[in-house]
Amino acid sequence: MTFENSDFLWLALLLLPLVFFLRHQKSGLEGYFSEDVLHKMRHKHGGLSKRARNILLLLALLFAIVSFARPVIHKGEIKVNSSTIDVMVGFDISHSMFAEDIYPNRFEFAKQKFNIFLKEMTEAKIGVVGFSSQAFLISPLTKDIGSLKFLVKNMQFDSTTLKGTDIHAVLEVTSNLLKENKKKALFLFTDGGDKSDYSKEIAYAKEQGILLFVYAIGTKKGGIIKTENGVLKDKKGDIVVVKRNEAIKHLAIESGGAYLEHSMNSNDIKVLTQNIKSKFKATQKNEQVIKDIQELFVYPLGLSLVLLFLSFSSLPRRVKV
Repeated sequence: MTFENSDFLWLALLLLPLVFFLRHQKSGLEGYFSEDVLHKMRHKHGGLSKRARNILLLLALLFAIVSFARPVIHKGEIKVNSSTIDVMVGFDISHSMFAEDIYPNRFEFAKQKFNIFLKEMTEAKIGVVGFSSQAFLISPLTKDIGSLKFLVKNMQFDSTTLKGTDIHAVLEVTSNLLKENKKKALFLFTDGGDKSDYSKEIAYAKEQGILLFVYAIGTKKGGIIKTENGVLKDKKGDIVVVKRNEAIKHLAIESGGAYLEHSMNSNDIKVLTQNIKSKFKATQKNEQVIKDIQELFVYPLGLSLVLLFLSFSSLPRRVKV
């Protein structure tokens, strides 16, 4: 048996001054009654002696310290073969993603769908990139679901300054971050950008082995973008209406990935994630060594609670004499 947190055992030294204090502590009743009367009171009305209760209290603290030190039994090591999928997720943060044809807007809707994506891809390592006219890293590859949720939930951008959508930029970031992988998975939340021809991006994706899985957000009818001064207008003063660009569908299909238009159905993300899993099944295998440990802290902790209960429940009752 060993202790994982052996430093906690030094706390046992603090019990020494406590022992001295308890041995010289006088009961509050000793100032009012003689020893004979106190003896009769304790005998008649039950309860452990002060010395016995102090011993129980000290033992309770000692076992609590042992519990904090986390005693364990090492049974050896187990080798486990696990497969993981590395996936980069790109969030389109251009001004068109703040259109309100999807409630509350396209960008916020994408963040909600991202949480579903995380539930479906628990076995994957996920990185997050934001992109408009340029791309920047929000989170490197990680399996820390909590951190990813927090980072994406708190992404806030000025919709009037993020103009343009450079898909090529997010492809380059994906290529660099997943350079060790022959096949690279890129999942995009986007309204399609503003290009009608993605032939250059298709060629680059094929060259780098990037498969794009596009979740297209927006409507054909389009929507307006609210600003602090009302709604976004062009130079002529006309209200800007941004529509979903379906040209990006060719980029997804030609790269070997998949394309799906948004819906209110919670299972739509599952369709794309299953597609990712099928195309990246067992592409990366890692051998992990796991320590086989039997935790023992619960035993001293339970004993500590029992002794603590006994030390306080056995207090003698004060009576009038």
